Amino acid sequence: MKPTKTRRELHNEMDQQVHDFLNQGGLVSEVPRGLSGRPFAQGSLVSIFDGQGQEDRTPLPEVVAAIEARRKPQATSKHYKPRPKKKVILDDFGQPLRWEWVEE
Repeated sequence: MKPTKTRRELHNEMDQQVHDFLNQGGLVSEVPRGLSGRPFAQGSLVSIFDGQGQEDRTPLPEVVAAIEARRKPQATSKHYKPRPKKKVILDDFGQPLRWEWVEE
C-alpha cells in the first residue's frame, strides 16, 4: 500500500513544481482584482436552471407518506420482559452485605 503524503510534503512538492515551471521560462500572468470570467460582468446573474418554478408542480401526499413510512423503523411486536438487575443490600452503616437480583 502506498503511504500518503503529509501536508508538508505536498507543500514542498507544489513549491518545487512552481520553481521548476518558472526556471523553464514559464510566465505567470497576474489577473487584476475584480475581473470576472462572465461575458457581461455588469449585468444581472442568469439562472442556470431553465425549468419552471414550483407553481407547476403537482402535490403527491400519498407518495411522500409512503416514502416517509419506509424511512421509519418498523415497531417490533415482541415485548421483552425487562432483565433483572443486581442490587446491593447495605447494612445500617452503609457497608455492602449481599447482592440481590431485582426485577424492575
